[in-house]
Amino acid sequence: SMSLREHALSLFRCAVSTVQPAPMMKRAVKLQGNGCPQLVVKGQAFPVKRNLYLVGFGKAVLGMAAAAEEILGDHLVQGIINVPLGIQDCLQRAGMQEMLLKPHSKIQVIEGARNNLPDPEALRGAVAIQELAEGLAADDLLLVLISGGGSALLPAPIPPILLEEKEKLTKMLASRGAAIQELNIVRKTLSLLKGGGLAQLAYPAQVVSLILSDVIGDPLDIIASGPTAASSHSIHDCLQILTKYNLLHSLPKSVETVLSRSPTKPSALQDYSHVCNVIIGSNTLALDEAKRQAEGLGYVTMILSTAICGEVGRVAMLFCQLIQLLCLGFAGLGEGPLGDEVRGNLLQLAAELEIPDLNLAEFLQSLRGLEAERAICILAGGETTVQLQGTGKGGRNQELALRVGLGLHRAMEGSGSLRKCEILFLSGGTDGQDGPTEAAGAFCSPGLVDEALQEGLDVEAVLSNNDSYTFFSQFQGGRHLLVTGLTGTNVMDIQAILIRAV
Repeated sequence: SMSLREHALSLFRCAVSTVQPAPMMKRAVKLQGNGCPQLVVKGQAFPVKRNLYLVGFGKAVLGMAAAAEEILGDHLVQGIINVPLGIQDCLQRAGMQEMLLKPHSKIQVIEGARNNLPDPEALRGAVAIQELAEGLAADDLLLVLISGGGSALLPAPIPPILLEEKEKLTKMLASRGAAIQELNIVRKTLSLLKGGGLAQLAYPAQVVSLILSDVIGDPLDIIASGPTAASSHSIHDCLQILTKYNLLHSLPKSVETVLSRSPTKPSALQDYSHVCNVIIGSNTLALDEAKRQAEGLGYVTMILSTAICGEVGRVAMLFCQLIQLLCLGFAGLGEGPLGDEVRGNLLQLAAELEIPDLNLAEFLQSLRGLEAERAICILAGGETTVQLQGTGKGGRNQELALRVGLGLHRAMEGSGSLRKCEILFLSGGTDGQDGPTEAAGAFCSPGLVDEALQEGLDVEAVLSNNDSYTFFSQFQGGRHLLVTGLTGTNVMDIQAILIRAV
């Protein structure tokens, strides 16, 4: 029979392949009819008569554009996409031909945003996209492809603000502790294309946006800073944030000029009836596919949440407690005082983490009937955060796996029920990259810490230096690393817990 590790790897691969650009595009978009063809997007039809344009920006957009061009054929007049620096070379080297445009493509590719930061190349691409949108007429149809990383690839500050000035302001906010949502509100206010700006410039053309979400809850106005969605924020919100971080009196002149001219009401009052926004891929879609696969392998499978977020150490504790509860269940101790204690810990942790779509009480209730099962799989998705303390090399998924390994090691010292089960935990990034390493994530099991000690590796020291990648590369010849290569897609991270009775 296959090992838990082989099962986990197979689930992860299936989840990622279901959110690959080509299958997603083909599920969402069809071209129908010969006489007067129509573009059908998730059941909505748009007439096509040699008036179809395409723009896109984001980490997965190259593959989305290749699939779109195949579907649209000669109906596409012109396209411009902004993608991360070096991505075409990367995909070429990985042999992922299907993600690249054909030699005589009508779509122009501009690469920019080195290290996912706006730069002059990304600005050049944004200006080209802006000019294409402004030139459209009422009969035209603009297809917009959007994925995570799109924000850095669409920088177009409102004149007279310069890119450097906007960047400097963003860095000042970040250094004073502004949250990502606050940074995005300020960026959108100072941008021509974000916060619905692109959709407004394309008016009166029909705009159809196909979106691959890398944000918890799939909020249209947050993914890539919402270039085709009405912004729910106003200049007032921007001023409030600048005041909060004491920056109102040290703004560049150009920013003051733009803020003084801006309308005070949110752009939601503008007309967006010419826009159709469709989410074609998300973490939920990936987890649903993994669940189908796990059930096919004989596991009773449940999805914990698609919105796991919070500090990696707390999230690791949540997973460890959950694994303990499942093992107590297997040992027939789930309903005793031990089970009650673990349940209490879990509920408290979940309350502290404030995970948006997690109804833990309900989830724990549905676990109660599973004691008789021989094999259980729990799936989750989202994105954790790591507070850097050391100078090591790692990523949030490898660190999460290592912390879960340490937590299970400690739990084994106090409880026999973990020894009665075979346990595997996996965490991986669906884009195939985890931080600055070539790994997508890592696997762990309760024996990891003891085995590492025999090899002279100290897990606690590794974690205090945020050096999970170095650990996993050295430990057992790197066999606990999850290495997939770049996947060409991105819907956050996936976690899997696999447990079977021994």
